[in-house]
Amino acid sequence: PPLFRRYQVNVLVDHSESKGAPVVYEDHPTYNNLIGRIEHIAQMGALVTDFNLIKPGALHRANGGYLILDARQLLLQPYAWDGLKRALRSREVRIESLSQVLSLVSTVSLEPEPIPLDVKVVLIGERLLYYLLYQLDPDFGELFKVEADFNEEIPRTPENNLLYARLIGTIARKEGLRPFDRGAVARVIEHSARMADDAEKLSIHLLSTADLLREADYWAGVAGNGVVTADDVQRAIDAQIHRADRLRELVQEEIKRGTILIDTTGERVGQVNGLSVIQLGNFAFGRPNRITARVRLGKGEVVDIEREVELGGPIHSKGVLILSGFLGARYAAERPLSLSASLVFEQSYSGVEGDSASLAELCALLSSLAEVPIRQSLAVTGSVNQHGEVQAIGGVNEKIEGFFDVCKTRGLTGEQGVIIPATNVQHLMLRQDVIEAVKAGQFHIYPVQTVDQGIELLTGIPAGERDEEGNFPEGSINQLVEARLIELAEKQRAFAAPRKEAGGEEEEIKEEEGGDERTE
Repeated sequence: PPLFRRYQVNVLVDHSESKGAPVVYEDHPTYNNLIGRIEHIAQMGALVTDFNLIKPGALHRANGGYLILDARQLLLQPYAWDGLKRALRSREVRIESLSQVLSLVSTVSLEPEPIPLDVKVVLIGERLLYYLLYQLDPDFGELFKVEADFNEEIPRTPENNLLYARLIGTIARKEGLRPFDRGAVARVIEHSARMADDAEKLSIHLLSTADLLREADYWAGVAGNGVVTADDVQRAIDAQIHRADRLRELVQEEIKRGTILIDTTGERVGQVNGLSVIQLGNFAFGRPNRITARVRLGKGEVVDIEREVELGGPIHSKGVLILSGFLGARYAAERPLSLSASLVFEQSYSGVEGDSASLAELCALLSSLAEVPIRQSLAVTGSVNQHGEVQAIGGVNEKIEGFFDVCKTRGLTGEQGVIIPATNVQHLMLRQDVIEAVKAGQFHIYPVQTVDQGIELLTGIPAGERDEEGNFPEGSINQLVEARLIELAEKQRAFAAPRKEAGGEEEEIKEEEGGDERTE
């Protein structure tokens, strides 16, 4: 009865049946859900309250134990972050309404005594939030002193393979799925390595793994299998890709119809097939790009057309500038670099970022300088440094498969393939149809360590190395490039000399005319 409300006891938190320290996870960390609140009831058109309407928050329930919060959800709630920091700093929980904290109302209400707080708060979230909070909030490093950075990948060792198989069995039992046979487990482990983009690593992103297991179980049910097989897992993987690859299919269709120009046969000077990756959510696919280079007499400039029109990112521009350093150091260390070259991604109407095309751009540039054609049956990916060494890139599997799909549509000839950095071999986790084509000799993957190895594969002509006298072998790629640069330097000097002589003659004529006038 209302008359006896004042004699009731309002128990905020009861841990009488708990064992050990409380562990509380708050999935909706609003200010009131963390700090607590004072509720009101309506009586005679007015809002009234008493101590029975004081409600606890997550900090009360976790007092003496642990409170787990999602950092992103916490930061999205107004004043929740400030309220949490205030409670942790003062080591007490003071139940106040937001209107009272912000001085929006001056109504007299209850003011419960603050409760001493002894709690460990665990924030979980992505790395970027941690870095931003540590950099921008001076209180963060003081209040949250222990960080734990969990890796999403583990080494692919025999021991970890067995542990991963046990994980698959645990998820299957927990979710009530059909048993997975050995082939299905092996296929899931292979797909996990593909998600990690590394043949020697396994992804431990459990959400993606659990989704794959559920879908494989569904397809096993459709097929009427009592256990999940490797074919069911593969069907689930194919279905996931099919639901997300609409844009990839459009790109492949436009290449097949000839709208996007990509050659897979023949030879062309100053033209090479580069490879890029398009990321759409959690799905990525490779797309071939035609890269062309043109060379003329100039002042040693390599013009990146993508950068000039502000379509190239800073990393891509850096890669093009490295090409200039490589050319100058190898071919024009003791003479002026008298060329003007232009590089461009043909039919590119959006931003280009990354340096993974710098090897292809350099090969196109060397082809244009040496006037030697490049095999269009090959595609190239990889970055280079100023010493001509080929460096690893990302998305190597998607890039290989993107060019393979184009070649497969037009018919595999046994001459097509992709040139990749040798350091990316450890990252190869290709589709089964690509692996079978490579085994049959219908498609090739060439790992290279230097630019010279790449240009030899593309042109079929030795790159050549300097002898004891500092000369490249006659007819080699490097000799042809050096000879062309020497020719351009001589032409530039020849163009400059007549202008100087003509200028001297004009000065003599003017002096003679001036002398005649003075004589008169």
